Amino acid sequence: MKVLVAGGAGFIGSHLIDSLIEEGNHVVCVDNFFIGARENIQHLNGNPKFKFYELDLCDTESLSEIFAKEKIQYVYHLAANSDIQASAENPAIEYKNTYTTTFSILECMRRNGVKNLFFSSTSAVYGEKMGAEVGEDTTPLEPISYYGAAKLGAEALISAYTYMNDFHSLVFRFPNVVGPRLTHGVIFDFIRKLREDPTKLCILGDGTQTKPYMYVSDLIDAIKQFHKAPKGMTVYNVGVETQTSVTRIADIVCEKMGLKGIPYHYTGGRGGWKGDVPVFQYDLSKIHAAGWKAAFTSDEAVALTVERVL
Repeated sequence: MKVLVAGGAGFIGSHLIDSLIEEGNHVVCVDNFFIGARENIQHLNGNPKFKFYELDLCDTESLSEIFAKEKIQYVYHLAANSDIQASAENPAIEYKNTYTTTFSILECMRRNGVKNLFFSSTSAVYGEKMGAEVGEDTTPLEPISYYGAAKLGAEALISAYTYMNDFHSLVFRFPNVVGPRLTHGVIFDFIRKLREDPTKLCILGDGTQTKPYMYVSDLIDAIKQFHKAPKGMTVYNVGVETQTSVTRIADIVCEKMGLKGIPYHYTGGRGGWKGDVPVFQYDLSKIHAAGWKAAFTSDEAVALTVERVL
């Protein structure tokens, strides 16, 4: 099958491309390296099943030409600004790189008769639910970050385009995904800080922020299992049943780096920054009933990631 991966040079997108090619698919990757990195896909240079276009996905006309030229059959849309903390200072980042990219991709699908879509959404669309388990039908959806708002807006666009054009759209609401090629987030931040100064660690918030962390190979496995969506828009929470606190992540990082007795300095407050959801957990009954469960717990995902990043 000829597939297009939008944001394919990113952390998750590049892992997905590796898996798709391994299964025999021909992959067209489109990325402008806003978040993605060339080194994530450089091992694919010369592979006859891989083609790369460096392009801003908001350039709808040029993107539509790629759709037509490559005869795309399926779109995996993972392009977004995934650094939530960065967009807290500049909301325009999300409008362009998370919301507008989605409109452009959907419009190219409509123009070129492509019916199959996978979209990477996020737990951030739910907003802060004070630690209550959230299911796919949880309402109201009240995101508190610009990232969550842009993803929710993108879901609304997908809903309309799906209905109007008879798309088969699969939407996964991701938790915190970790693993090799990670470029930001709390694990990456702690390792960087401790490499710079192994005598102390500054932790944003009070350290009790607790969320599920999912290993990237588990996510790729789920995407592959459910990629054949029925007509309409199907939404799944995808993640793990366990959670890991920020202080526990600090403990794991220090242990893996061979550092003992490191003092932690907390900045205080429930969240790491304004717009950060401090406590979150999914209701995963829908995806479990469909036959999928993660192989790694949240703590295991964090530990594996630290080992691979070091």
